[in-house]
Amino acid sequence: MSEFYENPLCQRYAGDEMKRIFSSDRKFSTWRKLWVALAESEKELGLDITDEQIEEMKAHIYDIDFDRAKQYEKELRHDVMAHVRTYGDACPSAKPIIHLGATSCYVGDNTDIIVMRDALLLIKRSLVTAISELGKFAHKYKDVPTLAYTHFQAAQPTTAGKRATLWAQDLIMDLENLDHVLSNLKLLGCKGTTGTGASFLALFDGDTEKVKDLERRIAKKMGFESCMAVSGQTYSRKVDYFVLSVLSGIAQSACKFAGDIRLLAHMKEFDEPFESKQIGSSAMAYKRNPMRCERIASLSRYVIADCINPAVTASTQWLERTLDDSANRRISIPEAFLATDGILALYINVISGGTLYPKVMKKHLDEELPFMATENILMHCVKKGGDRQELHEAIRSLSVEVTKQIKLEGKDNNLLDLILKDPRFGLTEEDMRHILNVENFIGMAPAQTEEFIRQQIDPVLERNRDFVGVDVSISV
Repeated sequence: MSEFYENPLCQRYAGDEMKRIFSSDRKFSTWRKLWVALAESEKELGLDITDEQIEEMKAHIYDIDFDRAKQYEKELRHDVMAHVRTYGDACPSAKPIIHLGATSCYVGDNTDIIVMRDALLLIKRSLVTAISELGKFAHKYKDVPTLAYTHFQAAQPTTAGKRATLWAQDLIMDLENLDHVLSNLKLLGCKGTTGTGASFLALFDGDTEKVKDLERRIAKKMGFESCMAVSGQTYSRKVDYFVLSVLSGIAQSACKFAGDIRLLAHMKEFDEPFESKQIGSSAMAYKRNPMRCERIASLSRYVIADCINPAVTASTQWLERTLDDSANRRISIPEAFLATDGILALYINVISGGTLYPKVMKKHLDEELPFMATENILMHCVKKGGDRQELHEAIRSLSVEVTKQIKLEGKDNNLLDLILKDPRFGLTEEDMRHILNVENFIGMAPAQTEEFIRQQIDPVLERNRDFVGVDVSISV
């Protein structure tokens, strides 16, 4: 173990691929790719840059001397210039033209956009996979009745599959939001110190078309359709807010799902995956705490709270730029992605590997069904000629007495037996069996589930078939 603090998001929660996206290797090799794209484009537009210089730069994109860069930064107090010099040391012939005309945000901001794009694509893969697993769950349990709750008090029944469509619908909305933000991501481009492009205009002897073309060429080389229309030195920090809002939305959906599973676990209707050697409590050996869902809730709370960082940053930028965004963004953006990556891995693990207990669900349903059936009993008896007001009062008085016995004496719910024996209702056992058919209480839940899978989940999976399937592992 290290004697220094290490980020738990990297140690315990996020997957390796997301950690690589936000690694120093990825960041600074992307800086070098941007410097290559700049030099190539400047050469294509007529500046005196040789093929040999560009090939030399390409040959040293990945062999970054981090110790040398660290020493330079210690001297210069400037991370971009430290890496310019380190790259120049590795590319002596190209050294004079590296970073030509650019400001620090050319590599810094453009890299941030590129990294967020790559991270969003990875999040999308996990999000689509979670939707796919929810679809399987919903289809499997679409006809399995379960007690539904409002205010966490017993309400009309639904089915386990229908409940899962509510979770899936939230994630589908998150996916739509992600796709919107992703499709609108643009590079900053190469707009210079205050966004006017003055340095590049000087390089190209006042040729504005070449300056515009330079940005188009760089964007294409880096896999983007376009750059920001205008900017100061940085791209608008509202972009960061939009991106983290996507992650916050996912966290909200996941936290709601995890809360529901925790309630179901308390009622012994659902267990999240539990390994054979797993310990639920250091003191109580019998415990099976829903630790995965508790972790989802905990990480989700962090992501939701983290979304305030880019909101404040965007609202406090001065004129063409200020540097009070830098330290905050270095922390808040990567950590939001790392936490969301961990959240979705847990989500997929729970919904695909958890265990549902229909017999326990039926037990709970049977405990409450007598009260729920009273309205159907009332309607049935009135149709047969009974007095609605008299029967309503009879049900009310019997229900009050039964509820008192249940709560004060711990007795079973025998309301249906009392109604069956009461001559005012005139019911037979066959009548009661017909009234108590659970299909009379779950409404359109099975059909709604099938329709939702067909009309919502299946089209999402078809449109995103290349994103379905991600190998998740829960490290702790």
